Amino acid sequence: ARPRVARRRLSCAPARAAATEAVAEEAEEEDYEDNRVPVTVVTGFLGSGKTTLINRILTSPDHGKRIAIVENEFGAIGIDNDLLAARGRESEKGDNIVVMLNGCVCCTVRDDLITTLTEMVTQRRELFDHIIIETTGLANPAPVVQTFYLDPTLNEELVLDGVVTLVDAKHAEMHLDEEKPAGIVNESVEQVAFADRLVLNKCDLVDKADLERLEERVRSINALATIKRSVNSEVPMDYLLGIGGFDIDTVEDSVKESFVPSGEADSSAGEEQASEKGCGDPACEDPACDDHSHAHAHEHGHAHASADAEESECSSGCTDPTHDHSHSHDHKHDDAVTSVSLSLKGDLDLDAINAWLERMLTERNEDIFRMKGILSIQDVDEKFVFQGVHQLFEGLPAEEWGEGEERVSRLVFIGKELDEAELTAEFESCMAKP
Repeated sequence: ARPRVARRRLSCAPARAAATEAVAEEAEEEDYEDNRVPVTVVTGFLGSGKTTLINRILTSPDHGKRIAIVENEFGAIGIDNDLLAARGRESEKGDNIVVMLNGCVCCTVRDDLITTLTEMVTQRRELFDHIIIETTGLANPAPVVQTFYLDPTLNEELVLDGVVTLVDAKHAEMHLDEEKPAGIVNESVEQVAFADRLVLNKCDLVDKADLERLEERVRSINALATIKRSVNSEVPMDYLLGIGGFDIDTVEDSVKESFVPSGEADSSAGEEQASEKGCGDPACEDPACDDHSHAHAHEHGHAHASADAEESECSSGCTDPTHDHSHSHDHKHDDAVTSVSLSLKGDLDLDAINAWLERMLTERNEDIFRMKGILSIQDVDEKFVFQGVHQLFEGLPAEEWGEGEERVSRLVFIGKELDEAELTAEFESCMAKP
């Protein structure tokens, strides 16, 4: 898809254009080849396995791409030493780019991300086909995402492919439950909320019930992202690259998939994940076992007087698998960030839906992290698709509604303090009059 300028309003003009103009526009679209460099943002909890994942991407023969890694501080990523043997070439042009032995590139952010990326595409464009930006474990991905919308030069040269978030399955709830000052959103929650792809890593260290509960929780935060389980950050390359998470042409599929019950949507993936060695298996308690493909339980070296004492005295931080910790999950999570999915049969009034979305973008842009939707507009044959990141918005007509296809509008909001009943009522007020 060609680069598009973010819009604040849906426009019927393309849908109502003359037939000759439509044909010419379609031909131009077919002839257009998008040569922009795709960019993947990799984020995740501290210790979630980003280092291992990025090294896997750099050494994988499966994607056939020359990858450029952009890191916040050189060495923070832990690139394999063998790959960095060509480090002496970094000063060749007086820049901060390291060319690795396998042809990939590693770059350090010196001043700011925009400056670094601009230098890369203007001075060293021939060195790479794809860029991966690795954020720190405490980073909110929103500013990185917005960079590609707000800077016109970058928009001409680069296209945001998607956000991949790694989740440490063993310690996820501890990170997600970390208390923050009033008005401050937990960074780990933000990373989940902005993701197009979620990787639940280290799932061999937790049992099946805990893993399923974690999946349910992250899905309640982000209904749009797809989820894959992994051990040692081992994930197919096509799950990480070529996502199209911010491509307006993929919005309809993304929204529709989010409305499929999770059991149906993940049935094939679940079978594949369940077969992964050690994934979701109970921890091995044999002290003599040295099989590294599965988790091992370790004694804490402390004892409790009785079974009853174990339950009453065991602390919330205890990880002894011989203890019953079912009681430790009764506390209320701070789920201020959630997904709200709305579905409405029938047609919408264009002016009403525009006014509502405009008001949301103006008054609640800080609260709405991401949103996507498919809209059925009265007297318009085409579907309207849109997506947004905070105050940034893009909406365009898509394909026509099929013959006999039920016209249903679907919206997904991801954000903080979202009142589903209130949003439902406001959405329903945009219905067109018969």
